[in-house]
Amino acid sequence: MTEILDRANVVAAGSAATRDEAIREAGELLVQAGAVEPAYIESMGDRERTVSTFMGNGLAIPHGTNDAKDEIKRSALSFVRYASPLDWGGEPVNFVVGIAGLNNEHLEILSKIAIIFSEEDDVQKLIDAPDADAMFALLGDVNE
Repeated sequence: MTEILDRANVVAAGSAATRDEAIREAGELLVQAGAVEPAYIESMGDRERTVSTFMGNGLAIPHGTNDAKDEIKRSALSFVRYASPLDWGGEPVNFVVGIAGLNNEHLEILSKIAIIFSEEDDVQKLIDAPDADAMFALLGDVNE
């Protein structure tokens, strides 16, 4: 079975400067992983324009609309850290987690991410992680 979060989908230094660029960056990782079709990225932007995916603690979790379910090939995550917070509808975001879930798997995945980000110490460890390998190790629970 393929893991939900592949090491290749963890980026320690995202290149996006805006919310929309960050959604595209997270979505492109999902496409490269073979988890979604390119049209899913547009759906992620559509959802964001409808309702913010800002979750608090510097985290946003953009994901596609219900209409884009057919664009998902398998459940997966992408995880991108930004050195400088992005403006996410007036909220500062350092972490963008792109998510694609087959059936209702995204609910379990969201729960695991929420647990990690509910603890400020865990968030600080992700901020302080020296590289993507260290970040991936800290995020290991999402694959269990």
